[in-house]
Amino acid sequence: MAKKAEAVEKTEVAPQPKITKKEKIQQPLEPVWEIKDRLYNLADRLGKPIVYSLASKHSAKFPLLYFDEKLGYQRELRYATNQKSVFVDEQKGQSTLGRIVFRDGRLYVPKEQQNLQKLLSLYHPLRNKYFSEDKPREQAMNEVEYINYEIEALLAAKEMGVEGLEAILRVEFGERVDLLSSSELKRDGLVFAKRNPILFLQLANDENVELRNIGIKAVQQGIISLSQDQRTFSYGETGRKLMTVPFDEHPYSALAVFFKTDEGMDVYKHIIKKL
Repeated sequence: MAKKAEAVEKTEVAPQPKITKKEKIQQPLEPVWEIKDRLYNLADRLGKPIVYSLASKHSAKFPLLYFDEKLGYQRELRYATNQKSVFVDEQKGQSTLGRIVFRDGRLYVPKEQQNLQKLLSLYHPLRNKYFSEDKPREQAMNEVEYINYEIEALLAAKEMGVEGLEAILRVEFGERVDLLSSSELKRDGLVFAKRNPILFLQLANDENVELRNIGIKAVQQGIISLSQDQRTFSYGETGRKLMTVPFDEHPYSALAVFFKTDEGMDVYKHIIKKL
């Protein structure tokens, strides 16, 4: 008995992607809160008073609010010794208010007082302004970083030529630089690098510093002149206008930028020859 072949309509199907195990998306980790004893110090500008009380609850006179970015609104803070949270909207029942008192400029908070520690370390609006947490590890890291800057600045000052040091020191000392000998420039450059290494390195890497120095020297020697209102540079010999200083910009900074233009390059080469 013959079987009738059933007509099967064939349809083209686009190749389907292989289903793979969904990879976990790594979320940025929040800072881990470590349970430990903590020490807080008043800011140096407040000195070390025998007793200094810090606001511990919100009031019109001493606002104690924290803007919660996740929730999108300001949350009222209150230190209560019998509550786990420092947020008023999370506190339940009657609250026993606590005082925050620094003695001789310091406040020691044991690990058992987690609510007070979090208020001082994370939420209090005066943290890092009137007081800060003592973090010896971070302080040591910052000191090492600063020492490295100091070493780098001193090495840069040691290898730098007199003209480069003159340009940097002119920012600090102004026209007094013109009275210094080469040895004095070297000495003062090293002292400046040691006292303020970050600023020294910033100036050393700023290409406009030397251009500003050239501009100042050109004005002092009469090659170019700066008007009394500090708004116009002109040629010293002819009085012909060289450039106008943009509003609210330092004249010599503007001149340094001008030296980088096509027209300014020619002026700069002319000044270098005269100097």
